[in-house]
Amino acid sequence: MWDWLWLPLGYLMGSVSSAVIVCKLWGLPDPRTTGSHNPGATNVLRVGNKAAAAVTLFGDVFKGWLPVALAKGMGAGSVIVAATALAAFLGHLYPLFFRFKGGKGVATSLGVLTGMHWGLGLLLAATWIAVAKLSRISSLSALTAAALAPFYAFWLLRDPVTTFLVALISFFLFWRHRSNIQRLLRGEEDRIGDR
Repeated sequence: MWDWLWLPLGYLMGSVSSAVIVCKLWGLPDPRTTGSHNPGATNVLRVGNKAAAAVTLFGDVFKGWLPVALAKGMGAGSVIVAATALAAFLGHLYPLFFRFKGGKGVATSLGVLTGMHWGLGLLLAATWIAVAKLSRISSLSALTAAALAPFYAFWLLRDPVTTFLVALISFFLFWRHRSNIQRLLRGEEDRIGDR
């Protein structure tokens, strides 16, 4: 019964906006009000510097990984672990502490899925890197990894419920990248290094 407490804990951890906190500490503009208005590492790089973006990226991955790893380490079942991953991911997208205006979830999804199974995180990172090298488009790399995530999860974990929850994470990633998908279809999406 107490295992279900991992879900609100995961959501609260996910609700901590690394981008907003880092920008405040660095004296940079609020990432929600400038650049792409997205509180994520890419926008922190756009409005700030590489160091701030790197810390943001680490923070977003870590806050996703931590609650899932804790739940798993404390013996929670696979469904609770996967549900905690979804809760932490949704916390990043719709953070309680920041008026429910969060990021697109790429780094946090990597964190939560790595917490579920290190091999899953490794496969997703490898997919992102491979597509990025070929296309030089960050969003396409993220969307490709998201599309493959449920298949990787089923292959590694062999659990239909867990696979379904991973598929939900992928769905929300696609939903948050609606504008990127439109630009991809028009051939107007920025390439890595263009800005």
